[in-house]
Amino acid sequence: MMRRLQLLMWTLAVPGMLLGARQLANAQLGSAGEAQATERDHQLMMDQLGIRQLRPGPSGDESAPDHANYDESKANPWPNWPDPLVLNDGRPVTSARMWRHLRRPQIVEDFEREVYGRVPANAPRVAWSVTASETERIGRVPVTASRVIGHVDNSADPAISVDIPMMLVKPAMHRGPMPVLIMFVLGPPAFPAPVPPSPDVVARMNAAMKDALVRQDPSLAEFFRTHPAWQPIATPPFFPPPRRPDDPIQQLVSDGWAVAMIDPNSVQPDNGAGLTRGVIGLTNRGAPRKPDDWGALRAWAWGASRAYDYLATDPDLDAKHIGIEGVSRYGKAALVTLAFDQRFYMGLIGSSGEGGAAPFRRNLGERVENLTGSGEYHWMAGNFLRYGASEARGGAKTAADLPVDSSELIALCAPRLTFISYGSPAKGDALWVDQQGSYMAAVAAGRVFRLLGAKDLGVGDDYQHAQMPPIDSGLLGGELAWRQHDQGHTDVPNVQYFIAWADRWMGRSPPGH
Repeated sequence: MMRRLQLLMWTLAVPGMLLGARQLANAQLGSAGEAQATERDHQLMMDQLGIRQLRPGPSGDESAPDHANYDESKANPWPNWPDPLVLNDGRPVTSARMWRHLRRPQIVEDFEREVYGRVPANAPRVAWSVTASETERIGRVPVTASRVIGHVDNSADPAISVDIPMMLVKPAMHRGPMPVLIMFVLGPPAFPAPVPPSPDVVARMNAAMKDALVRQDPSLAEFFRTHPAWQPIATPPFFPPPRRPDDPIQQLVSDGWAVAMIDPNSVQPDNGAGLTRGVIGLTNRGAPRKPDDWGALRAWAWGASRAYDYLATDPDLDAKHIGIEGVSRYGKAALVTLAFDQRFYMGLIGSSGEGGAAPFRRNLGERVENLTGSGEYHWMAGNFLRYGASEARGGAKTAADLPVDSSELIALCAPRLTFISYGSPAKGDALWVDQQGSYMAAVAAGRVFRLLGAKDLGVGDDYQHAQMPPIDSGLLGGELAWRQHDQGHTDVPNVQYFIAWADRWMGRSPPGH
């Protein structure tokens, strides 16, 4: 009886639910087809570049015979990295003007052509609209939560549709424009603390559902008569369950910040098969990429920039103090966002690893060869595949042939607030993401911060011998900051430090202070 009730309720709630087995089978077929499409696209890019063979990337499984290197004595085969303060013609960069007008454009060009790809001139406009809004409470803070949809103009190819859902959360009681942190999240962002219906409303919903179930199956009337206490929808508790004190959203709104959450995958799918869809596919009208076309990391950063466009028009928000946050692959995208879009004031870059803060020239954990394989190549420009090639037109290339490295990506963020966050390998932030190398890159970027009048980590310039400070003892005195917390692959333990650090540089005090 209960099983039949469940099936009937699902059928009422979602028309066509009884076709679930067929939908599951189609999804499984779609997954296999997606893998095949990814391999075809990867091979097509190799053919365009004349690559006959790629070196395999090391395994993240330490018990595998081809496991990644974690021996620091073997981690620096190419210890001399590109100098961010030397022009391509060999002249030293001695002023902020030379950096902004001469050197910075050179580094941007190298990253666009060889690493992340170019945002095309025909990148579409995005029209934002609020589709739903409600007053909620996060912890003790009343907030207004609004679902905002960014519709990407697809007039160039109506067969490809791209919509970017964003959840904007603003403290209801605020004084003046609020700083905003755009956060990359996995999946469509939901309302953070939905208001449950009152018991009276739940009772009416239950009565309506029982009536509908009895009309569909009259035999259920006897069950409801003999089990009057059973309800399809349980009455919610009077008080919603409390959020964890370390919840980043709660911490931010308690400090008077607004938060905007977006799903990067709504901008561009996170697989090679998706390169003919999403905003990349839209700008190419469904055709495969060219070697210097943008990859997913640059597309995700573009999506964050379009969110910035919208947020900057909201009078409740401080357009001069908008930041970007992300972890892991989204940490890579957050760093790319901050580096390329100079309107962003700050960034919290969590455990970003290779393709983010970790240097390409290091041999520890993930390597360039992992990024050029078919699993992750779609993050990068097609040209990047050449640096993992063992047999190719023009000869083999390695990470040492790249004209730029992660220290220069961090330098592109200067003099804005840049917080590099990592966790503890012992707690799950695996050595694969190369915490030590990322710290070295932050040290190497410091010269650019100082040239532009900002403070760096304050530990000197010898990146080759730089040693990370102990876990939980961050370097937070400058616009460039570093902190390694004692937890895993997350930036949550560092959010409280990021907020206090950013507040100090913005010259603001949290509510009640």
